[in-house]
Amino acid sequence: MTSASDRIRQLLDAAGMARCLDEMAAAIYQRWKGEPRLALVGVYQRGVPFARALRQRLRDRGMEPDFGKIDITQYRDDLQTMTVLPKLEGSEITFDLEDAVVILCDEVIHTARTTRAALEELLGFGRPRCVQIAALVDRAGRELPLYPRYSGIETDLPAGERVCVRFVDGDGVDEVFTCPWEKK
Repeated sequence: MTSASDRIRQLLDAAGMARCLDEMAAAIYQRWKGEPRLALVGVYQRGVPFARALRQRLRDRGMEPDFGKIDITQYRDDLQTMTVLPKLEGSEITFDLEDAVVILCDEVIHTARTTRAALEELLGFGRPRCVQIAALVDRAGRELPLYPRYSGIETDLPAGERVCVRFVDGDGVDEVFTCPWEKK
């Protein structure tokens, strides 16, 4: 857990996060209203509460998207460099992906390697008609040609910093801030 003294600067407070989530949900609604096969799939770990927050806002607009969770641990390309291996959560897709519109949700997109891994895992569950990416924070530094269709904010940070996101759902507070980069 990052302490207040580790923060470099706040990018979004709770009100800013709410505004970004509202705008993203509005854009998804505009594009997919009337779509009977819409699903939001969150990438463990923080993509899950992000997807839940978007889903609630879409429900408030009268949509009922399916909800799933993706665990990318088996598809990571950096496992051999990690000193502490991530916990295997397991993916939960309890609905049929065939011909569905899927919005893959992760709190931050940076290099896009997590997104690549999530796509590999997702496609093991079926063949969606369309997959789009939603990220609360779009950080510069892409290594793969994958970009979010829906994003809250864009930022470019020095190599020694990373974006940290907390959600009320799980962390007790909604906020986005920068913090020192600690290699795993």
